[in-house]
Amino acid sequence: MTSSTVRTMASASKRARRLHGFFEFAILIKGVDGILETAGGILLLFVPLRAIDDLIQVLTAHELSDEPDDWFANTLRHAAASISVDTKMYASIYLISHGVLKVFLVYLLWREKLWAFPVAIAFIVVFIGYQLYRYAHTHSLALLIFAAIDVAVTWFIWREYGARLRLARI
Repeated sequence: MTSSTVRTMASASKRARRLHGFFEFAILIKGVDGILETAGGILLLFVPLRAIDDLIQVLTAHELSDEPDDWFANTLRHAAASISVDTKMYASIYLISHGVLKVFLVYLLWREKLWAFPVAIAFIVVFIGYQLYRYAHTHSLALLIFAAIDVAVTWFIWREYGARLRLARI
């Protein structure tokens, strides 16, 4: 082997290790997000609607005293006041189920279960589709940012899956 071939192989190996590190970081973030979603869903399940409304009132009081027409604070207050018991229950179940599934998939990815990689990719792709669907109705920039992050995470999972398949063939 020539020295340039050795350098190229070393560079490729270094890049692969760096991308693997990004993969691990991405799924760590997804795991933490899943834990927070689950905890938030459980909390939402047991917190009375009146307490949510009162908390929003307290959190927005200072902002609205300085700027009574603040769009975000007023929208938040309106949303809190209009939450129904059914909406709260739906949000709780959604957060808990989505969070638990996310944590479970992250665990399986860390355990290097090959079948979990395409399942995780499919799960995230479906969720990206849902985020884009919601964006079409809400025009929330946050949904586009979350979708872009999910696209990046999906790419890291896909890349890692390919690396695992190549290792399994050797």
